[in-house]
Amino acid sequence: MEFSKKLTDGLLKVGVSPDMLNETAQKIDRYINEIILFNSAYNLTNTSDYDEIVVNHILDSLSAMKKIQSLADQFSPEERVIGDIGSGGGLPGIPLAAALPQYRFVLVERMDKRCAFLENCIALLGLKNASVMKKEAEKVPAGYFSVATFRAFRPLDKKMTKTLLSLIRNGGYLAAYKAKACSIAAEMEGIKDIVPEYRTENLTVPFLTDSVDQKELRQRNLVIIKK
Repeated sequence: MEFSKKLTDGLLKVGVSPDMLNETAQKIDRYINEIILFNSAYNLTNTSDYDEIVVNHILDSLSAMKKIQSLADQFSPEERVIGDIGSGGGLPGIPLAAALPQYRFVLVERMDKRCAFLENCIALLGLKNASVMKKEAEKVPAGYFSVATFRAFRPLDKKMTKTLLSLIRNGGYLAAYKAKACSIAAEMEGIKDIVPEYRTENLTVPFLTDSVDQKELRQRNLVIIKK
């Protein structure tokens, strides 16, 4: 089966192993087509262009794959539950679950129609390692995840930070996809009494600079907070 070269090359660049490439690309391709099919009804992404979804959403989500994997590996197999908080259309949870079948992912989403979309995608892609939790973040059981991640979420304020940290077991991690380093510093300054320490790791998204104005190159970073 032929896939977009940007998809297959990008998957290799973010660390998908060659022996997993075809299987992962097949799942991701099917997922992208579902996004395109339902996007106008469910407002899942800001574009329905296939290659833009590949770069701006799939590869962006997978750019943190190895870092999230290294965080989860600090826990025993039965404790490795990774939460995608406010999953929306399944980003980054579904691409991560497709690329990392050995880890368990729980997609937390409060909206009925998006939960239905997520459950349909999980079934279509055959993701045995993923499930949907229809709840607001505030109602997720405390300490449920070893790692919790989110993308395209509102800025971290004190209330939301406390909520997110409550979802993580002691010694666990919050991994937040963010943009410019200067914006991160300002955002984290506002919650320094709750999060006195954090680290920022640069993310490299394959082909990202091809899809944006060269004068406004997008920065991507992962903010990692240990509980």
